[in-house]
Amino acid sequence: MSKSKAYALAGVDVDLGNIVKSGIQRLVRATHGPEVIGSIGGFGGLFRPDFREFSDPVLVSSVDGVGTKLKVAFAMNRHDTVGQDLVNHCINDIAVIGAKPLFFLDYLAAESLDPTVFKKLLSGFSKACKAGGCALIGGETAQMPGIYKKGEYDVAGCIVGVVDRKRILDGSSVRPGDLILGLPSNGLHTNGYSLARKVLFDKLRLKPNSRLGKGRTVGEELLRVHRNYQPILAALPEGVLHAAAHITGGGLQDNLPRVLPADCNADIDTASWKIPTIFQLIQNGGKVDRREMYQVFNMGIGMVLIVSEKNAPIVIRATRARVIGKIVPGNKKVTL
Repeated sequence: MSKSKAYALAGVDVDLGNIVKSGIQRLVRATHGPEVIGSIGGFGGLFRPDFREFSDPVLVSSVDGVGTKLKVAFAMNRHDTVGQDLVNHCINDIAVIGAKPLFFLDYLAAESLDPTVFKKLLSGFSKACKAGGCALIGGETAQMPGIYKKGEYDVAGCIVGVVDRKRILDGSSVRPGDLILGLPSNGLHTNGYSLARKVLFDKLRLKPNSRLGKGRTVGEELLRVHRNYQPILAALPEGVLHAAAHITGGGLQDNLPRVLPADCNADIDTASWKIPTIFQLIQNGGKVDRREMYQVFNMGIGMVLIVSEKNAPIVIRATRARVIGKIVPGNKKVTL
């Protein structure tokens, strides 16, 4: 018996892995610009950046996953959207620092490789990278029997971007009197799914194909793609943003303090926007405390922008954001 055959019997099919990954070049080539000088499949991705537009370039990096939203993807047998979720989440995390995305790498681990699922995931990565101006230059695909259940997988992503040092958004220019603007989310994005699934599927006994009124199904609602806000931020005039916060795990309650100076609080008016129905369903169906809802979910606000009162009209016209609060004296807390 050959070693490769013995390995396949143990649950890792090296030959299948090579076949599955053989089509990667075609799928990711659309994300490549002249900066990408290597090819997929090497020991490392090669990216030659052009920093001539920067006086003092600073690299910005982030790593993330999509959590138990994957459970919904498994149930719906739909895998392209979570690939987009991962890329967009990572782009947003560096965008709030002012960074432009450069390149992205993915990690996929599964019980065994399903060629159809792999292609859909990679298509999602590529679609979001192309839309976000981010090159997909490499990744890792692992077969891990005994770690994952049959038919399940996990994904993670690493992004690297760049910002001119003088343009870094660190919240240091935030002042009492600044206005807090909110950009709408596209549903849950990629956070709070363990609680959402517990309420919707266990307590309320809904199924992924259950209808939410006359609209989309529960599964379709939960798989709505995480929005990419970077193009909106990048289009704003230089200097108008004092800070930005990506509202992910921790919600408004925990993410806004990350960009507040020590002497400022964020006073949020939760009546200033309409809470999407899915969050109301989760809160009422699970009898979840209001404060916990705002700490677990984005509650309809996916990105927060902090601007001076003078510049607010400029930003509102450019982004269609709405005023949801104000910066007041305090000690890095959020009041709802």
